[in-house]
Amino acid sequence: MVKFVENELQAIKDEVNEMWKLVYQQLADACKAVLEIDIDLVDKVVAREKRVNAFELKIDSDIEDFIALYNPVAVDLRFALAMLKINNNLERIGDYADSIARLVIRTNLKPESKELFKKLKLQEMFDSVLKMLRNTYDALQKQDISLAKAVFEDDEVLDIINREALDTIADYAREHTDEIKLCLDVAAMFRKLERAGDHINNLSEETIFYIDAEVLKHCKTILHSDEENNNSTEANN
Repeated sequence: MVKFVENELQAIKDEVNEMWKLVYQQLADACKAVLEIDIDLVDKVVAREKRVNAFELKIDSDIEDFIALYNPVAVDLRFALAMLKINNNLERIGDYADSIARLVIRTNLKPESKELFKKLKLQEMFDSVLKMLRNTYDALQKQDISLAKAVFEDDEVLDIINREALDTIADYAREHTDEIKLCLDVAAMFRKLERAGDHINNLSEETIFYIDAEVLKHCKTILHSDEENNNSTEANN
């Protein structure tokens, strides 16, 4: 019985690892497609989106079957629950990658757009998101809690780039009123990257939950709120 459980757990882990690599490739290709305005690469990302969705459904089904058949407890149950949520978050990141890639077609990007991307630090935004996704994967493989928690700090970098980019886009729109649609689409892309960062945070939280049974959901929000309240009180004093 123990051997069967171990085999099932390893099979689920292998599937999640494959899903992770697939989503990472989707996001990396989407980023490259935007920066290089590569239509062929966009087509590849869009074509693979169906594979991401199908893979999510299979992994969900396999995990549900494992829980129903083996009634796992303790660390095995934590693993199953964490993988279920990780799988769902990966699928959402895959959705963002697909949507970002489609921007190239939807907005009819031109070579001149690259100058705007440079002002917005788009390459830095892409690099930060991909780094977070790599690090969360490594944290799970190595069962490294400190590496998983380091991702939360990287997410703050994303938030800063996103805020600065939105201000720059607003200024650009005022100066180039004929490119309002481009500005709106690019702003939406930054929002999707920022949301992808949030989902990568969730991957780290679930990794930590599996390794150490520590629940971090909502904790960072509460801490940030307390810090803001303290800063506000100090300012008023």
